[in-house]
Amino acid sequence: MLLDARPLAIAIMGPTASGKTAFALDVAERFGGEIVSVDSALVYRGLDVGSAKPTADEQARVPHHLLDVRDPWQAYSAAEFAQDARRALDDIAARGRLPVLAGGTGLYFQALLEGLAAMPAADAALRADIASQAQTLGWPALHAELASIDPVAAARIHATDPQRIQRALEVYRLTGKPISHWQQEARAARLPFRVLKLVLAPTDRAVLHTRIARRFDLMLEHGFLDEMHRLRALPGMQAVPAPLDLPAVRAVGYRQAWEYLDGQGDAGDFRDRAIAATRQLAKRQLTWLRGELDARWFDPATDGARLDRALGLFLPAS
Repeated sequence: MLLDARPLAIAIMGPTASGKTAFALDVAERFGGEIVSVDSALVYRGLDVGSAKPTADEQARVPHHLLDVRDPWQAYSAAEFAQDARRALDDIAARGRLPVLAGGTGLYFQALLEGLAAMPAADAALRADIASQAQTLGWPALHAELASIDPVAAARIHATDPQRIQRALEVYRLTGKPISHWQQEARAARLPFRVLKLVLAPTDRAVLHTRIARRFDLMLEHGFLDEMHRLRALPGMQAVPAPLDLPAVRAVGYRQAWEYLDGQGDAGDFRDRAIAATRQLAKRQLTWLRGELDARWFDPATDGARLDRALGLFLPAS
């Protein structure tokens, strides 16, 4: 019988506020690991408090990768993430360390673990044309156009997600084929690691909702709005004509804070909308995770022993 000689990696997945950061730190410290962030907000410099980015002390405890790799006015695609993360995993394994993937961005996990279908490169002129149409017609109208040409993609892409709407329309206009067609094409070779997927998710949804609200209140106490004032004052941000369309500003909490500082609603309304948006994010994350049929689910509050057994069976004895 042939032995599987691929290097090992742990993937710690789950909805927002489920305890992934603390558990990833524990696993990395116990098993000689380094953490690779799989989070589309943590890649941005300056998004610290509102993204629950690992603190300086936490980063000092364990090496972290793919934090602060872009300025908040810059784009960062899933394909770029997959390339950067693959390089980080290879480097970690080459040093004899354990890669610990931790985060909640499903598209990033998919791009890294399964590969992405080859697609046409971005076309700057076409993107500008689509953005101009959006300013005139609104993104919901462009989402409706997408639904007419690619209902499969439109069902996955929310009407308030301009980056993905723009990309889907761009691909169709460049090739005449819907983006869902390209995504069904043969994918690149999968990641050459043997990965244990662990999902952390409270069994009781009310527990998760309580954790989300408590964490957001802590963010406010720790200066989230001060962070937003600093972000808004950056020359690079002020040069963007439609900052609310930036991926960094669309991150939950940040969009609601930006709108609040623009004068939309009072402080209580801002808090309620940010918490509601975070709950919706958690719901979408859980929906995606249920499709990960090879992942093992654990309640972080009650399944500590089961988690230890799963890790012990997967990792070689030291």
